[in-house]
Amino acid sequence: MRLANFVSDEKSTSIKQQFKILIVEDEVLFARAVMRRLQKANYECAHVENVEDARNIVKQFSPDIVLLDMRLPDGNGIDLIPFFVGKSATVTVMTAHGEISDAVNAMKLGAIDYLKKPIDLEELFLSVKKAEATALQNNSLDYSRQRNVHAIEGAEMLGESHAIQSIKAQITRISQIVANDSIPPTVLINGETGTGKDVAARLIHLSCHGNDKPFLHVDCASLPAELIESELFGHEKGAFTGATDNRPGLIEAAEDGTLFLDEIGELPLALQAKLLNVLERRMVRRIGSTKERPVLARFIAATNRDLHEMSLQGGFRQDLYYRLNVMSLVMPPLRERLGDLVLLAEHFASQTSRRYGLPKPVFTPEALDKVRKYSWPGNVRELKHLISRAVLLCGELGRVTEGDLALPGAQLSSSSLLGETEKALMLRALSNAKNNVSKAARELGISRMAMRYRMEKHNIQID
Repeated sequence: MRLANFVSDEKSTSIKQQFKILIVEDEVLFARAVMRRLQKANYECAHVENVEDARNIVKQFSPDIVLLDMRLPDGNGIDLIPFFVGKSATVTVMTAHGEISDAVNAMKLGAIDYLKKPIDLEELFLSVKKAEATALQNNSLDYSRQRNVHAIEGAEMLGESHAIQSIKAQITRISQIVANDSIPPTVLINGETGTGKDVAARLIHLSCHGNDKPFLHVDCASLPAELIESELFGHEKGAFTGATDNRPGLIEAAEDGTLFLDEIGELPLALQAKLLNVLERRMVRRIGSTKERPVLARFIAATNRDLHEMSLQGGFRQDLYYRLNVMSLVMPPLRERLGDLVLLAEHFASQTSRRYGLPKPVFTPEALDKVRKYSWPGNVRELKHLISRAVLLCGELGRVTEGDLALPGAQLSSSSLLGETEKALMLRALSNAKNNVSKAARELGISRMAMRYRMEKHNIQID
Protein backbone atom coordinates (compact mmCIF):
# COMPACT_ATOMS: atom_id res chain seq x y z
CA MET A 1 0.00 0.00 0.00
CA ARG A 2 1.43 3.37 -0.99
CA LEU A 3 0.34 6.78 0.23
CA ALA A 4 1.84 9.92 -1.24
CA ASN A 5 1.04 13.55 -0.51
CA PHE A 6 1.83 15.85 -3.39
CA VAL A 7 2.62 19.57 -3.32
CA SER A 8 2.43 21.50 -6.57
CA ASP A 9 4.02 24.79 -7.56
CA GLU A 10 1.13 25.42 -9.92
CA LYS A 11 -1.65 27.66 -8.70
CA SER A 12 -5.08 26.11 -8.49
CA THR A 13 -7.37 28.19 -10.63
CA SER A 14 -10.75 27.10 -9.39
CA ILE A 15 -10.49 24.51 -6.59
CA LYS A 16 -10.76 25.42 -2.94
CA GLN A 17 -10.12 21.95 -1.61
CA GLN A 18 -7.42 19.36 -2.20
CA PHE A 19 -9.00 16.37 -3.86
CA LYS A 20 -7.97 12.89 -2.76
CA ILE A 21 -7.47 10.31 -5.49
CA LEU A 22 -7.12 6.58 -4.89
CA ILE A 23 -5.45 4.53 -7.63
CA VAL A 24 -6.37 0.85 -7.47
CA GLU A 25 -3.95 -0.71 -9.94
CA ASP A 26 -1.61 -3.72 -9.79
CA GLU A 27 0.67 -2.44 -12.57
CA VAL A 28 3.06 -0.54 -10.33
CA LEU A 29 5.00 1.25 -13.06
CA PHE A 30 1.85 2.65 -14.62
CA ALA A 31 0.45 3.66 -11.21
CA ARG A 32 3.64 5.56 -10.41
CA ALA A 33 3.43 7.40 -13.73
CA VAL A 34 -0.16 8.39 -12.95
CA MET A 35 0.84 9.67 -9.51
CA ARG A 36 3.64 11.77 -11.00
CA ARG A 37 1.24 13.30 -13.50
CA LEU A 38 -1.29 14.14 -10.78
CA GLN A 39 1.44 15.73 -8.69
CA LYS A 40 1.46 18.72 -11.00
CA ALA A 41 -2.22 19.38 -10.26
CA ASN A 42 -1.96 19.37 -6.44
CA TYR A 43 -3.86 16.13 -5.83
CA GLU A 44 -3.35 14.02 -2.72
CA CYS A 45 -2.93 10.43 -3.86
CA ALA A 46 -2.87 6.91 -2.53
CA HIS A 47 -2.06 3.72 -4.42
CA VAL A 48 -3.07 0.14 -3.62
CA GLU A 49 -2.62 -2.98 -5.68
CA ASN A 50 -5.52 -5.23 -4.71
CA VAL A 51 -9.13 -5.42 -3.54
CA GLU A 52 -8.32 -6.07 0.14
CA ASP A 53 -6.06 -3.03 0.48
CA ALA A 54 -8.59 -0.89 -1.40
CA ARG A 55 -11.24 -1.68 1.20
CA ASN A 56 -8.88 -1.16 4.12
CA ILE A 57 -7.35 2.12 3.06
CA VAL A 58 -10.60 4.08 3.34
CA LYS A 59 -10.20 3.91 7.12
CA GLN A 60 -7.33 6.39 6.87
CA PHE A 61 -7.84 7.87 3.40
CA SER A 62 -11.32 8.87 2.19
CA PRO A 63 -10.99 9.33 -1.57
CA ASP A 64 -13.02 11.81 -3.61
CA ILE A 65 -12.05 10.10 -6.86
CA VAL A 66 -11.11 6.46 -7.52
CA LEU A 67 -9.20 5.25 -10.59
CA LEU A 68 -10.12 1.57 -10.59
CA ASP A 69 -8.53 -1.25 -12.57
CA MET A 70 -10.99 -3.99 -13.51
CA ARG A 71 -8.59 -6.92 -13.16
CA LEU A 72 -6.85 -7.21 -9.78
CA PRO A 73 -4.80 -10.07 -8.25
CA ASP A 74 -7.43 -10.98 -5.65
CA GLY A 75 -10.68 -10.15 -7.43
CA ASN A 76 -12.63 -8.09 -9.93
CA GLY A 77 -12.50 -4.33 -9.54
CA ILE A 78 -16.14 -4.04 -10.56
CA ASP A 79 -17.13 -5.44 -7.17
CA LEU A 80 -15.59 -2.35 -5.53
CA ILE A 81 -17.72 0.18 -7.42
CA PRO A 82 -20.79 0.02 -5.10
CA PHE A 83 -18.41 0.17 -2.11
CA PHE A 84 -16.81 3.42 -3.24
CA VAL A 85 -19.99 4.96 -4.64
CA GLY A 86 -21.60 4.27 -1.26
CA LYS A 87 -18.83 6.33 0.32
CA SER A 88 -19.55 9.27 -2.03
CA ALA A 89 -16.51 8.69 -4.22
CA THR A 90 -16.53 9.30 -7.97
CA VAL A 91 -15.28 6.23 -9.86
CA THR A 92 -13.51 5.94 -13.22
CA VAL A 93 -12.78 2.39 -14.34
CA MET A 94 -9.81 1.27 -16.41
CA THR A 95 -10.51 -1.75 -18.60
CA ALA A 96 -8.44 -3.86 -20.98
CA HIS A 97 -9.27 -4.28 -24.69
CA GLY A 98 -12.37 -6.38 -25.29
CA GLU A 99 -13.96 -5.91 -21.86
CA ILE A 100 -16.90 -3.87 -23.17
CA SER A 101 -19.41 -5.78 -21.06
CA ASP A 102 -17.49 -4.83 -17.91
CA ALA A 103 -17.67 -1.20 -18.94
CA VAL A 104 -21.45 -1.39 -19.34
CA ASN A 105 -21.84 -3.01 -15.92
CA ALA A 106 -19.52 -0.43 -14.38
CA MET A 107 -21.60 2.46 -15.71
CA LYS A 108 -24.75 0.75 -14.42
CA LEU A 109 -23.21 0.42 -10.95
CA GLY A 110 -22.33 4.11 -10.80
CA ALA A 111 -18.97 4.67 -12.52
CA ILE A 112 -18.93 7.92 -14.48
CA ASP A 113 -16.33 7.01 -17.12
CA TYR A 114 -14.18 4.19 -18.42
CA LEU A 115 -10.84 4.19 -20.16
CA LYS A 116 -9.59 1.40 -22.40
CA LYS A 117 -6.03 0.19 -21.90
CA PRO A 118 -3.37 1.06 -22.93
CA ILE A 119 -4.19 4.46 -21.44
CA ASP A 120 -2.54 7.73 -22.37
CA LEU A 121 -1.78 9.79 -19.27
CA GLU A 122 -3.25 12.96 -20.76
CA GLU A 123 -6.50 11.15 -21.57
CA LEU A 124 -6.57 9.82 -18.01
CA PHE A 125 -5.93 13.32 -16.66
CA LEU A 126 -8.93 14.60 -18.63
CA SER A 127 -11.04 11.85 -17.07
CA VAL A 128 -9.83 12.93 -13.62
CA LYS A 129 -10.88 16.48 -14.46
CA LYS A 130 -14.33 15.23 -15.40
CA ALA A 131 -14.55 13.16 -12.20
CA GLU A 132 -13.49 16.20 -10.24
CA ALA A 133 -16.26 18.29 -11.80
CA THR A 134 -18.80 15.60 -10.94
CA ALA A 135 -17.55 15.43 -7.35
CA LEU A 136 -17.85 19.20 -7.06
CA GLN A 137 -21.44 19.06 -8.28
CA ASN A 138 -22.25 16.28 -5.86
CA ASN A 139 -20.90 18.45 -3.02
CA SER A 140 -22.94 21.44 -4.20
CA LEU A 141 -19.82 23.49 -4.94
CA ASP A 142 -20.03 26.12 -7.65
CA TYR A 143 -16.84 25.27 -9.53
CA SER A 144 -17.82 22.62 -12.10
CA ARG A 145 -18.12 25.08 -14.95
CA GLN A 146 -14.58 26.38 -14.49
CA ARG A 147 -13.16 22.85 -14.25
CA ASN A 148 -14.86 21.87 -17.50
CA VAL A 149 -13.32 24.88 -19.23
CA HIS A 150 -9.83 23.82 -18.18
CA ALA A 151 -10.51 20.21 -19.21
CA ILE A 152 -11.47 21.46 -22.70
CA GLU A 153 -8.27 23.47 -22.96
CA GLY A 154 -6.25 20.42 -21.99
CA ALA A 155 -7.90 18.39 -24.77
CA GLU A 156 -7.03 20.88 -27.51
CA MET A 157 -5.38 19.34 -30.57
CA LEU A 158 -1.71 20.09 -31.07
CA GLY A 159 -0.80 21.80 -34.31
CA GLU A 160 -0.40 25.18 -35.95
CA SER A 161 -0.93 24.19 -39.57
CA HIS A 162 -3.85 25.54 -41.57
CA ALA A 163 -5.32 22.02 -41.83
CA ILE A 164 -5.52 21.47 -38.07
CA GLN A 165 -6.65 25.05 -37.35
CA SER A 166 -9.54 24.45 -39.77
CA ILE A 167 -10.50 21.29 -37.86
CA LYS A 168 -10.49 23.20 -34.56
CA ALA A 169 -12.75 25.86 -36.04
CA GLN A 170 -15.17 23.22 -37.35
CA ILE A 171 -15.29 21.52 -33.94
CA THR A 172 -16.11 24.85 -32.31
CA ARG A 173 -18.90 25.43 -34.82
CA ILE A 174 -20.30 21.91 -34.32
CA SER A 175 -20.27 22.39 -30.55
CA GLN A 176 -22.22 25.64 -30.86
CA ILE A 177 -24.87 24.01 -33.07
CA VAL A 178 -25.17 20.98 -30.78
CA ALA A 179 -25.58 23.24 -27.74
CA ASN A 180 -28.54 25.01 -29.36
CA ASP A 181 -30.38 21.88 -30.49
CA SER A 182 -32.62 19.89 -28.15
CA ILE A 183 -31.96 16.75 -30.24
CA PRO A 184 -28.19 16.62 -30.83
CA PRO A 185 -27.33 16.14 -34.53
CA THR A 186 -25.12 13.19 -35.41
CA VAL A 187 -21.51 13.86 -36.37
CA LEU A 188 -19.47 11.74 -38.79
CA ILE A 189 -15.66 11.96 -38.56
CA ASN A 190 -13.77 10.69 -41.60
CA GLY A 191 -10.04 10.18 -41.96
CA GLU A 192 -7.23 7.72 -42.41
CA THR A 193 -6.14 5.42 -39.61
CA GLY A 194 -4.12 7.23 -36.96
CA THR A 195 -5.20 10.79 -37.78
CA GLY A 196 -6.85 11.42 -34.40
CA LYS A 197 -10.55 10.80 -35.03
CA ASP A 198 -11.01 9.67 -31.42
CA VAL A 199 -9.36 12.87 -30.17
CA ALA A 200 -11.76 14.95 -32.26
CA ALA A 201 -14.73 13.01 -30.87
CA ARG A 202 -13.65 13.56 -27.27
CA LEU A 203 -13.01 17.24 -27.93
CA ILE A 204 -16.53 17.63 -29.35
CA HIS A 205 -17.89 15.94 -26.22
CA LEU A 206 -15.89 18.17 -23.90
CA SER A 207 -16.88 21.28 -25.83
CA CYS A 208 -20.62 20.64 -25.58
CA HIS A 209 -23.20 20.98 -22.84
CA GLY A 210 -23.19 17.83 -20.73
CA ASN A 211 -19.43 17.32 -20.88
CA ASP A 212 -19.57 15.93 -17.34
CA LYS A 213 -21.73 13.06 -18.61
CA PRO A 214 -20.43 9.67 -19.83
CA PHE A 215 -18.28 9.41 -22.95
CA LEU A 216 -18.39 5.84 -24.26
CA HIS A 217 -15.90 4.86 -26.97
CA VAL A 218 -17.12 1.77 -28.85
CA ASP A 219 -14.85 0.11 -31.41
CA CYS A 220 -17.33 -1.56 -33.76
CA ALA A 221 -14.52 -3.57 -35.38
CA SER A 222 -13.48 -5.24 -32.11
CA LEU A 223 -16.92 -6.21 -30.78
CA PRO A 224 -17.53 -9.98 -31.24
CA ALA A 225 -20.06 -10.58 -34.03
CA GLU A 226 -22.21 -12.84 -31.84
CA LEU A 227 -22.37 -10.27 -29.02
CA ILE A 228 -22.47 -6.93 -30.79
CA GLU A 229 -26.28 -6.60 -30.81
CA SER A 230 -26.54 -7.34 -27.09
CA GLU A 231 -23.64 -5.01 -26.26
CA LEU A 232 -25.14 -2.08 -28.14
CA PHE A 233 -28.85 -2.51 -27.46
CA GLY A 234 -28.89 -4.55 -24.23
CA HIS A 235 -31.04 -7.57 -23.40
CA GLU A 236 -33.60 -8.90 -20.95
CA LYS A 237 -33.14 -11.94 -18.74
CA GLY A 238 -33.87 -15.12 -20.71
CA ALA A 239 -33.75 -13.39 -24.11
CA PHE A 240 -31.19 -15.96 -25.30
CA THR A 241 -28.95 -18.67 -23.90
CA GLY A 242 -26.60 -17.09 -21.40
CA ALA A 243 -28.79 -14.04 -20.72
CA THR A 244 -29.00 -14.59 -16.97
CA ASP A 245 -29.96 -11.04 -16.04
CA ASN A 246 -31.29 -7.78 -17.42
CA ARG A 247 -28.51 -5.71 -18.93
CA PRO A 248 -28.58 -2.26 -20.53
CA GLY A 249 -26.64 -1.78 -23.74
CA LEU A 250 -24.04 0.83 -24.49
CA ILE A 251 -26.65 3.12 -26.02
CA GLU A 252 -28.45 3.24 -22.67
CA ALA A 253 -25.21 3.40 -20.67
CA ALA A 254 -24.24 6.60 -22.48
CA GLU A 255 -27.27 8.25 -20.84
CA ASP A 256 -27.30 11.93 -21.85
CA GLY A 257 -23.60 11.95 -22.66
CA THR A 258 -21.85 10.84 -25.86
CA LEU A 259 -21.69 7.49 -27.64
CA PHE A 260 -18.71 7.38 -29.98
CA LEU A 261 -19.09 4.64 -32.59
CA ASP A 262 -15.58 4.13 -33.94
CA GLU A 263 -15.09 2.17 -37.19
CA ILE A 264 -18.82 2.42 -37.92
CA GLY A 265 -18.21 0.93 -41.38
CA GLU A 266 -17.61 -2.46 -39.73
CA LEU A 267 -21.13 -2.63 -38.24
CA PRO A 268 -23.07 -5.58 -39.73
CA LEU A 269 -25.84 -4.65 -42.16
CA ALA A 270 -28.48 -6.32 -40.01
CA LEU A 271 -27.68 -3.99 -37.11
CA GLN A 272 -27.38 -0.91 -39.28
CA ALA A 273 -31.17 -0.89 -39.71
CA LYS A 274 -31.65 -1.16 -35.95
CA LEU A 275 -29.21 1.69 -35.31
CA LEU A 276 -30.97 3.82 -37.91
CA ASN A 277 -34.24 3.25 -36.07
CA VAL A 278 -32.66 4.44 -32.82
CA LEU A 279 -31.31 7.57 -34.48
CA GLU A 280 -34.62 8.37 -36.18
CA ARG A 281 -36.97 7.71 -33.26
CA ARG A 282 -34.59 8.33 -30.34
CA MET A 283 -35.88 5.15 -28.69
CA VAL A 284 -34.15 1.84 -27.97
CA ARG A 285 -35.57 -1.59 -27.17
CA ARG A 286 -33.50 -4.30 -25.52
CA ILE A 287 -33.39 -7.79 -27.00
CA GLY A 288 -36.31 -9.77 -25.60
CA SER A 289 -38.17 -6.70 -24.32
CA THR A 290 -41.40 -5.06 -25.42
CA LYS A 291 -40.59 -1.82 -23.62
CA GLU A 292 -38.91 1.07 -25.40
CA ARG A 293 -36.62 3.47 -23.56
CA PRO A 294 -35.82 7.03 -24.61
CA VAL A 295 -32.35 7.74 -25.99
CA LEU A 296 -30.79 11.01 -24.87
CA ALA A 297 -27.20 10.43 -25.96
CA ARG A 298 -25.26 12.38 -28.55
CA PHE A 299 -23.97 10.15 -31.38
CA ILE A 300 -20.57 10.58 -33.00
CA ALA A 301 -19.36 8.07 -35.60
CA ALA A 302 -15.96 7.66 -37.22
CA THR A 303 -14.55 5.65 -40.10
CA ASN A 304 -11.47 5.31 -42.27
CA ARG A 305 -13.57 3.86 -45.08
CA ASP A 306 -15.54 5.60 -47.84
CA LEU A 307 -19.08 5.08 -46.58
CA HIS A 308 -20.58 6.78 -49.63
CA GLU A 309 -18.85 4.32 -51.96
CA MET A 310 -19.78 1.44 -49.64
CA SER A 311 -23.43 2.52 -49.77
CA LEU A 312 -23.36 2.53 -53.58
CA GLN A 313 -21.88 -0.98 -53.55
CA GLY A 314 -24.39 -2.28 -50.99
CA GLY A 315 -21.90 -2.64 -48.14
CA PHE A 316 -23.46 0.11 -46.06
CA ARG A 317 -27.05 1.34 -45.85
CA GLN A 318 -27.56 4.56 -47.78
CA ASP A 319 -30.24 5.82 -45.40
CA LEU A 320 -27.96 5.29 -42.40
CA TYR A 321 -25.07 7.01 -44.19
CA TYR A 322 -27.22 10.08 -44.85
CA ARG A 323 -28.49 10.03 -41.26
CA LEU A 324 -24.96 9.88 -39.85
CA ASN A 325 -23.57 12.47 -42.24
CA VAL A 326 -25.63 15.38 -40.87
CA MET A 327 -22.43 17.11 -39.78
CA SER A 328 -19.02 15.87 -40.84
CA LEU A 329 -15.31 16.35 -40.29
CA VAL A 330 -12.41 15.07 -42.37
CA MET A 331 -9.27 14.65 -40.28
CA PRO A 332 -6.19 15.61 -42.31
CA PRO A 333 -3.41 13.04 -42.75
CA LEU A 334 0.00 13.95 -41.37
CA ARG A 335 1.41 14.52 -44.86
CA GLU A 336 -0.99 17.49 -45.21
CA ARG A 337 0.23 19.13 -41.98
CA LEU A 338 4.00 18.81 -42.33
CA GLY A 339 4.51 22.05 -40.41
CA ASP A 340 3.26 20.27 -37.28
CA LEU A 341 5.76 17.39 -37.45
CA VAL A 342 8.47 18.87 -35.22
CA LEU A 343 5.94 20.23 -32.72
CA LEU A 344 4.27 16.82 -32.41
CA ALA A 345 7.57 14.93 -32.25
CA GLU A 346 8.86 17.12 -29.42
CA HIS A 347 5.54 16.82 -27.58
CA PHE A 348 5.53 13.00 -27.76
CA ALA A 349 9.19 12.87 -26.77
CA SER A 350 8.58 15.02 -23.68
CA GLN A 351 5.50 12.98 -22.83
CA THR A 352 7.47 9.72 -22.93
CA SER A 353 10.37 11.10 -20.91
CA ARG A 354 8.01 12.33 -18.18
CA ARG A 355 6.22 9.00 -18.06
CA TYR A 356 9.40 6.98 -17.53
CA GLY A 357 11.44 9.50 -15.56
CA LEU A 358 14.01 10.13 -18.31
CA PRO A 359 15.88 13.37 -19.07
CA LYS A 360 14.16 15.86 -21.36
CA PRO A 361 15.06 14.63 -24.87
CA VAL A 362 16.78 16.72 -27.53
CA PHE A 363 16.66 15.86 -31.24
CA THR A 364 19.76 16.14 -33.37
CA PRO A 365 19.34 18.18 -36.60
CA GLU A 366 19.76 14.98 -38.63
CA ALA A 367 16.97 13.28 -36.66
CA LEU A 368 14.57 16.18 -37.22
CA ASP A 369 15.43 16.20 -40.91
CA LYS A 370 14.58 12.50 -41.06
CA VAL A 371 11.26 13.16 -39.30
CA ARG A 372 10.40 15.83 -41.87
CA LYS A 373 11.23 13.63 -44.87
CA TYR A 374 9.49 10.42 -43.81
CA SER A 375 6.03 9.86 -45.34
CA TRP A 376 4.26 8.69 -42.10
CA PRO A 377 1.67 6.32 -43.59
CA GLY A 378 0.40 5.58 -40.08
CA ASN A 379 -0.08 9.31 -39.40
CA VAL A 380 0.01 10.74 -35.86
CA ARG A 381 -0.34 7.32 -34.23
CA GLU A 382 2.76 6.02 -36.02
CA LEU A 383 4.68 9.18 -35.14
CA LYS A 384 3.78 8.81 -31.47
CA HIS A 385 4.82 5.16 -31.29
CA LEU A 386 8.09 5.71 -33.14
CA ILE A 387 9.11 8.77 -31.09
CA SER A 388 8.31 6.91 -27.86
CA ARG A 389 10.51 4.04 -28.99
CA ALA A 390 13.36 6.40 -29.91
CA VAL A 391 13.24 8.14 -26.51
CA LEU A 392 13.37 4.78 -24.72
CA LEU A 393 16.30 3.67 -26.84
CA CYS A 394 18.35 6.80 -26.23
CA GLY A 395 17.72 6.36 -22.48
CA GLU A 396 19.71 8.44 -20.03
CA LEU A 397 21.60 10.24 -22.81
CA GLY A 398 18.51 12.25 -23.67
CA ARG A 399 19.76 12.80 -27.21
CA VAL A 400 17.58 11.39 -30.00
CA THR A 401 19.66 10.64 -33.08
CA GLU A 402 18.84 9.48 -36.57
CA GLY A 403 19.91 5.99 -35.49
CA ASP A 404 17.46 5.99 -32.57
CA LEU A 405 14.61 6.76 -34.97
CA ALA A 406 15.65 3.83 -37.19
CA LEU A 407 13.37 4.96 -40.00
CA PRO A 408 13.75 2.30 -42.70
CA GLY A 409 13.33 2.51 -46.43
CA ALA A 410 10.43 0.09 -45.98
CA GLN A 411 7.76 1.68 -43.84
CA LEU A 412 7.07 0.22 -40.40
CA SER A 413 3.54 -0.72 -39.38
CA SER A 414 1.99 0.58 -36.17
CA SER A 415 1.98 -2.95 -34.74
CA SER A 416 5.71 -3.43 -35.38
CA LEU A 417 6.41 -0.08 -33.75
CA LEU A 418 4.49 -1.14 -30.68
CA GLY A 419 6.45 -4.38 -30.53
CA GLU A 420 9.77 -2.59 -30.81
CA THR A 421 8.73 -0.07 -28.16
CA GLU A 422 7.83 -2.92 -25.78
CA LYS A 423 11.16 -4.61 -26.47
CA ALA A 424 13.10 -1.41 -25.83
CA LEU A 425 11.26 -0.87 -22.55
CA MET A 426 12.03 -4.44 -21.41
CA LEU A 427 15.71 -4.12 -22.31
CA ARG A 428 15.93 -0.91 -20.31
CA ALA A 429 14.26 -2.53 -17.26
CA LEU A 430 16.60 -5.53 -17.44
CA SER A 431 19.59 -3.20 -17.67
CA ASN A 432 18.44 -1.26 -14.60
CA ALA A 433 17.90 -4.53 -12.73
CA LYS A 434 21.30 -5.92 -13.79
CA ASN A 435 19.49 -8.75 -15.65
CA ASN A 436 17.46 -9.75 -12.59
CA VAL A 437 14.23 -10.87 -14.28
CA SER A 438 12.09 -10.69 -11.14
CA LYS A 439 13.27 -7.19 -10.31
CA ALA A 440 12.75 -6.02 -13.92
CA ALA A 441 9.24 -7.48 -13.89
CA ARG A 442 8.43 -5.55 -10.71
CA GLU A 443 9.71 -2.32 -12.28
CA LEU A 444 7.43 -2.86 -15.27
CA GLY A 445 4.49 -3.80 -13.07
CA ILE A 446 4.01 -7.28 -14.56
CA SER A 447 4.43 -10.81 -13.24
CA ARG A 448 7.65 -12.79 -13.64
CA MET A 449 5.80 -15.28 -15.87
CA ALA A 450 4.57 -12.46 -18.11
CA MET A 451 8.11 -11.09 -18.23
CA ARG A 452 9.50 -14.46 -19.33
CA TYR A 453 6.79 -14.80 -21.99
CA ARG A 454 7.60 -11.38 -23.46
CA MET A 455 11.34 -12.10 -23.37
CA GLU A 456 10.77 -15.23 -25.46
CA LYS A 457 8.43 -13.29 -27.76
CA HIS A 458 11.12 -10.69 -28.46
CA ASN A 459 14.02 -13.18 -28.39
CA ILE A 460 15.63 -11.41 -25.43
CA GLN A 461 18.37 -13.53 -23.87
CA ILE A 462 20.43 -12.74 -20.78
CA ASP A 463 23.51 -14.27 -19.21
